[in-house]
Amino acid sequence: MLGALAGFVGELRTIGLPVSLTEHLDAAQALTSVPLEDREALRAALAATLVKSAAHRPAFETTFEVWFSLGLGDALDGDSAVAGGSDVADDHGTDVDDLAALLDAALASGDPARLADLARLAVARHADLRAERRIGAGSYERYRTLRQLDVEGALARLGGRPEFGGGEDADLLGARLAREELHRRAARLRDEIDAEIRRRLVAERGAPSMSQALRRPLPADVELMHASRDDLAELRRCLAPLASALAARLARRRRHRRRGRLDMRATVRHSLSSGGVPVEPRFHRPQVAKPEIWVVADVSGSVAAFARFTLALVHAVSSQFSAVRSFVFVDGVDEVTRCFEGMVDFDTAVRRVNAEADVVAAAGHSDYGAALEAFWSRYGADIGPRTTVVILGDARGNYHPSRSWVVAELARVARHVHWLNPEPRAYWGSGDSVMGDYAPHCDGVHECRNLRQLGRFVEALA
Repeated sequence: MLGALAGFVGELRTIGLPVSLTEHLDAAQALTSVPLEDREALRAALAATLVKSAAHRPAFETTFEVWFSLGLGDALDGDSAVAGGSDVADDHGTDVDDLAALLDAALASGDPARLADLARLAVARHADLRAERRIGAGSYERYRTLRQLDVEGALARLGGRPEFGGGEDADLLGARLAREELHRRAARLRDEIDAEIRRRLVAERGAPSMSQALRRPLPADVELMHASRDDLAELRRCLAPLASALAARLARRRRHRRRGRLDMRATVRHSLSSGGVPVEPRFHRPQVAKPEIWVVADVSGSVAAFARFTLALVHAVSSQFSAVRSFVFVDGVDEVTRCFEGMVDFDTAVRRVNAEADVVAAAGHSDYGAALEAFWSRYGADIGPRTTVVILGDARGNYHPSRSWVVAELARVARHVHWLNPEPRAYWGSGDSVMGDYAPHCDGVHECRNLRQLGRFVEALA
């Protein structure tokens, strides 16, 4: 068990969960206080000692299911466990109607044991778990099994029965509750199928191999340019906690900056009240000026998600800056600071940007040169020595002139100019990228592909 725990902790660290040596020892100690055969108690004990953030829980759950997967168990010698004593033979040529009857009976009863037995039987017969196919994470096997079972068909058949709300004189509320219960049973069956496939693959390939196949980055490490719809939803949920933690760190750091170098004269003068003993040293108060931030973001195509998350994060910690102004562009440019004023909801702010921003000046395709020149002509006079300009984008201008002189002018009048690029650094300068034209005029060019890197940059900026 200690070997499995060590492998489990190692996989969590590989994913990105911060698990210290002390927490590893705490988890080992917790194993002595729970029955190891009780997976739920084991799961709770390990989660309590190893997980410190709700955002890390999904990754923990996936890894736990692999490293502490249940054993395969004895192969079913018939359908008796499912059918409650029927003598249907357990072979791979079972009639489809027989399997459908077993499925209907298991869903109708809702017995967890019968659902688990049906899942084992269905996986054994239809998952096609041949050794030469065991190269993925089980999605193909899951598809085959569910296609043969036809759970949706079973739900349709059972939905017509009176006990599940079928019939014309059924009580509407009761029918709805019965149908919801039926769908919960179907979801449990799908979960049992997933667990059975995972158990069999772990037994064949080993936990380390399966962990690698199922490994997914933490929400903070998901690449913004390639995030799926589910990933973006998870990132939106993570944005508010990240902004709160970041604002707290920045405020704490700013408080500590208030203590400057030792003021000897004030220290000696104050020590007179304690007999000449400098009990309370006095310090000069440094003048820490908050920077003024201007964010200029490309909102075209695949970089739009990156730009909007950056704008939302910067405005969420805007109290740490003297002022924040936001601009978005495609081939035209528009100021959208108003969309984030009093922002309480990320989605609302994004919808306002989409609806109100006038960012198309010509063809509606990215043109960094034209957009930056328009930005300079309209807003350049307002940029001063306290302004830090942050430009967001991949610098891919569809082979239009880069007009890099605009960035040079920005660098001349502004305090700092930084460029955040969501593409890997190896891609800069390839194809229509003109990153090489802009980089020499910037105080910093940064690869910023996920929320973790974005948070680090904002923290350094403040």
